[in-house]
Amino acid sequence: MSTPNSPAHVTLPTDKELVLKVIPMPGDCNANGDIFGGWVMSQVDLAGSVLPARRVQGRMATVAVKEFIFKQPVRVGDLLSFYAHLSHVGRTSVTVEVEVYAERIQRQGRYIKVTEATLTYVAIDEAGRPRAIPPEVSGN
Repeated sequence: MSTPNSPAHVTLPTDKELVLKVIPMPGDCNANGDIFGGWVMSQVDLAGSVLPARRVQGRMATVAVKEFIFKQPVRVGDLLSFYAHLSHVGRTSVTVEVEVYAERIQRQGRYIKVTEATLTYVAIDEAGRPRAIPPEVSGN
């Protein structure tokens, strides 16, 4: 049951792929005792790279974070589930949407959305220059 100050529990997305699960630890905390936003951002970058890596088939670099929204604090012991979806594939770049859900340690089986972000990755060659993304292979 939600109170006015507690987030509503949600169902996990079915239109995105689960790409990462992780549990933040005490060493990942900020001065307030919540998980440091920079740690969450780095995990989102890792999760966001999973689907583009399948398409890029080689080196790539994060080139933009269009939007990053922190909706709720992340706490030590939360089980975080990262879901991703490719929203655009261009000639050299891939844009992905990532949503992060927390399963609070004391409320197993109930999820709240804690973060969402839109990131863009660019395929690069060995010299670090943008390169064309290979055509999609059927069955992927």
